[in-house]
Order: sequence, then C-alpha cells, then structure tokens
Amino acid sequence: MIRIMKYGQVPNAEIFARAVSAADVSGAVSDIIADVRARGDQALLDYTARFDGARLDALQVSVEEMEQALSEVEPEFLRILNTAAENIRAFHSHQVRSSFVINEKNGVVLGQRVIPIDRVGLYVPGGTAAYPSSVLMNAIPAKIAGCREVVIVTPPGKDGRLPSAILAAAKVAGVDRIFKVGGAQAVAALAYGTETVPRVDKIVGPGNAYVAEAKRQVFGQVSIDMIAGPSEILVVADAKSDARFVAADLLSQAEHDRLASAVLVTDSQALAEAVQAEIERQLPLLEREAIARASIDHNGKIIVADTLDAAIEISNEIAPEHLELCVDNPFDYLNQIRHAGSVFLGRNCPEALGDYYAGANHTLPTSGTARFSSPLSVDDFVKKSQFTYYTADGLREVAEDVAYFARKEGLTAHARSAVIRTEESE
Repeated sequence: MIRIMKYGQVPNAEIFARAVSAADVSGAVSDIIADVRARGDQALLDYTARFDGARLDALQVSVEEMEQALSEVEPEFLRILNTAAENIRAFHSHQVRSSFVINEKNGVVLGQRVIPIDRVGLYVPGGTAAYPSSVLMNAIPAKIAGCREVVIVTPPGKDGRLPSAILAAAKVAGVDRIFKVGGAQAVAALAYGTETVPRVDKIVGPGNAYVAEAKRQVFGQVSIDMIAGPSEILVVADAKSDARFVAADLLSQAEHDRLASAVLVTDSQALAEAVQAEIERQLPLLEREAIARASIDHNGKIIVADTLDAAIEISNEIAPEHLELCVDNPFDYLNQIRHAGSVFLGRNCPEALGDYYAGANHTLPTSGTARFSSPLSVDDFVKKSQFTYYTADGLREVAEDVAYFARKEGLTAHARSAVIRTEESE
C-alpha cells in the first residue's frame, strides 16, 4: 500500500526512489561492444539468437515486411497514429531555429549556421511492451530538423518479426531504415557501424540497463540524448481533486516499471486517504498489476504539506520528469515551477496525453536532471557552426587589441598572426 507521510518526514531529495542499486553491467557491455566492433553483422546475429531467441536471415526490415505490417494494423489505430503525428509535428515545428548573420562596420561579418545532424539512430525498446509512441516522439523531431537519414534499431520477437504497430509508426514518422537488433549490441552497431547497420552521429531513445550503459560507453564516439532512469510522476493536488483521477494518474506511471516512482503531494489529509484507498481499488483492474504494485509499495508516497506553495517547493527540489498540477487556475502557479521535465496543467490533463497525443515530447529528463536539461526536441538533432569575416580595414582597427590579449596569455604566435597582416611587407 502507498505510504502517507507528513511533510518533513522524509527529506525532499529522497521523495523519489532514485538510489537504484543495480548489478554492474559495465563489463558485460564493454565485451559486447568490442565483439560487435570485431565481428560486425555476425555478432549482431549471434546476440539476437542468444538474447531474443530469433534466428534471422537478414537484419534490415524489408519492403515486404513493412507492407505486411501496414496491412495488419487496424485502420482506427492508423488514424490515431496519424493524428498524434500531426500534433507532434505542429508542436515541434515551433522549435526550429534559424541561422543568423550580423553585419558590422568595416565590412565585418559574423554569423551562426544551424545544421542538421547527418544521421541519427533511434533505439526503440522491446521486451515486455512495444512503444510506437517512442517512434513518433524520437523520429518526428529528427525529420523536422532535416536529418538526412533516420534509422531505428529494436529487438525482434522469437519469430524474427517486429510488432506491426512499431513498423506502422515508423512509416508514419518517415523513418528511413529499420534494423532488427536490440540491447547493447544495437547501440554498438549504431556507434561504430557494421556491414549492414550504418554508423550514426547521434543515438537517442530509452532502453534497459544494458542499453543505458552502452550509450554511456559510446558517448564521445557519438552523441547521445540522455541516460534515462525509471519513470517518475509527481502530482500536486488540492482538496477539490477527484481521488479517482489522481490514483489513475499515479498508476499510469507505476505500471511502467517496478522501479518507477509515483508521488502525490497535497494539502489535504482527506484527499491523501481517499487516493490511498482508490489506488488499492484500481490496482487489481490493471493488466500490469504486479509491476504497478511493486512500484507503488516500494517507491510510491503521498506527502501531506501545509500549503500548495510548499508542495511546489518540493517539486522544484526534486525536479520530476512529469509534474501534474491538479488545481484550479493552474496557470497561476506555472511561473513558480522551475524544474520539471513536462508540466500538465489542470484537472483534465492526465500525463497520458503527453505520452501519446497532445504533441509535446515524452522523452524527458529523469533522476533530477530536469534541473539542468530539457525534453527531447528539434534542438537535439541539429548542431551549430559559426563564421567570422574581417576586411583588411576591420582587422587593422583591432589587431593590436587582439595581440595584447594574446600576449597576456603568453601566446605570442597568436599575437603575431594578428599584427603581421597590418605590417608593411619587406
């Protein structure tokens, strides 16, 4: 049963269960990466047989497999996929940055170019559930950014096939190529390339401990989005909130993972007790009851604070991945929120809207990293390059200043390179 606590019984920084003790997989991951670098496709095929139970003839999804998957998807789901994709495109289109040019006196020109990353790889988890929503959320911003190629890696089932929903989402999102490989070996293939899987410039997308560790180890060889931790939700709710709604929202994240954290902070003891009871009523109705139960019992908490302002201070200190403000006039509180991955405002905005449909991204900073990082966006799929142009007159005007600065740092060659252009040639 979820615990009810008074504010102050547990330090704010410990409200979410973030000190996850897990087996050290770094050695195993390092071995897998080295093997993929040495043996390429054959290593991928061997690991896919070993870990996924699938013996493949080919790693890349064929045109025929795509067509078959699309024929298997329900028309209603395809309609919803397309609507969700439209919403995601509409939101992320506003994130596109423009290059700029500054023209100064004496013909000096400075500027910045915003350039799409050439090729990105999207990791889409498999295993206990398939997440076509992750395909949309990762691929669409990359396409809007203008990446030349977007590829997916995801583990196959024992039959060697990928879920039709994943392939349909890839089609809707405009993914270029899809490969049937998962785990640390997929990350290694994206980072270094094999005979079939192309080397990419950036890897994004969540995965298990092996995937996260592989991303950590290849960082520097390629860019990555983040090291994602277990899912988190913090609900701030007042006494007027409906306990049924709050309980359902907490359980929506608890069912993700036994390590997920679902926390309610309220100024109402009565609501706290009603939500506690409602969670117990709703848990047996869930298909993933065992997972949600473990999350709620081990990591779930209800904190009773004196005021909503105190609840918001708790939120700012722990920087949740998802924050729901279940209050009247939620926009009155929005500017008080300094640290949160994604904020859901009002009593009619469950976090599930953000997971699937509304348009804002669902790939969010976890484990308190919302204090300094941001949701996945178009910015993650571009890089910036700057340029500078000086005329002879422009350089002559500032050369001595540049040289003085360089000499302060003991770099006389730097200084000479500036002033030599202003001297008369011998």
